[in-house]
Amino acid sequence: MRAFESREASSFSFQEVLYSKGAGIARITINRPGRFNAYSTHCLEELAAALRDASFDDAVGVIVLTGAGDRSFCTGGDVKEYAESYIGTPRDYWKYMALFRAYIDAILGTGKPVVARINGIAVGGGNESVLACDLAVMGEHAYVGQVGVRVGSVACGGATQWLPLVVGDKRAREMLFTNRKIPAALALEWGLVNRTAPTVRRGGEFVVHATEEQIEKARKGIDGYSIDLTLLDAEVDRLAEELLQSFPECVRYTKQQTNFWKDFSWSMTVRHAQDWLSLHYTDYEPFEGMSAFAEKRTVDFAAVRRRAIESGGSPETPWGAHVSDCAHCGVRGLPAGFSHCGRCGEPIGAPVAERAR
Repeated sequence: MRAFESREASSFSFQEVLYSKGAGIARITINRPGRFNAYSTHCLEELAAALRDASFDDAVGVIVLTGAGDRSFCTGGDVKEYAESYIGTPRDYWKYMALFRAYIDAILGTGKPVVARINGIAVGGGNESVLACDLAVMGEHAYVGQVGVRVGSVACGGATQWLPLVVGDKRAREMLFTNRKIPAALALEWGLVNRTAPTVRRGGEFVVHATEEQIEKARKGIDGYSIDLTLLDAEVDRLAEELLQSFPECVRYTKQQTNFWKDFSWSMTVRHAQDWLSLHYTDYEPFEGMSAFAEKRTVDFAAVRRRAIESGGSPETPWGAHVSDCAHCGVRGLPAGFSHCGRCGEPIGAPVAERAR
């Protein structure tokens, strides 16, 4: 018996990933449409496991990565989970980032072409997933982009490393600093994807190069417009079949050689990013950015900037630096913005004798 026998995809019993294999193609689908296919901690583990299996299975020659439904490919990490699980325990975000690294490393190290089937929004870690993939086919109703500086994070899970390689320095900075949406036509022009396919339909015909207004109507299903992924799937299948008409060992080493600059920039920065991001989770910026997302309100960017210029202000912490002490009960390291001790309730700064009167 071989050590690496082919295994039935159904035997994995994944909960948040759909996995299938057939005709030389493994298809891995993030199956969290209710969360816009944002990956959870558990989902990252399943994605890495599916990619590893597809990599080891000699019956698989091409891997297709996509999301469920037609609204989103992947919107990165689940910000609701971040707010609930990692703002309070930043050390656990370091562990989470280890799982994210394993997922991205699994794409880079499969030894087989990985095709991103962009069936909808691909932002944040979703766009970084596309960048990690070898090739990408995009539906015309979709867009890609980064969101880090708008939610209190940094897109150093692939975007800061690879966007300059893919689109050039100035375009990369524009995407990273402004978080602008990049529609399909522009994504193709900039080299973010290899091919696009019409996905907006009106009645019985596809609308080629649909406008933003037509795309919006299709998303809402009004005025006879709808989203149809038939041509996207046909284009993905054509590309996969073309890739299968090659020698697998030559493809594997071609991928390894072509990955040189991606591997180099990734290996030089990602562990540093893992540590910085976990430490940054003690900061006010992710607290405000992710709380605003969870509460469905506008982020107060101006408040953060005011904290940096106000006397005694602290943009790094919600209630000021931990530099105050309580003379009454002896607690040290209280936030500078506290007027009363959080332990004993006494006013901070007044002499103990005065408080005792």
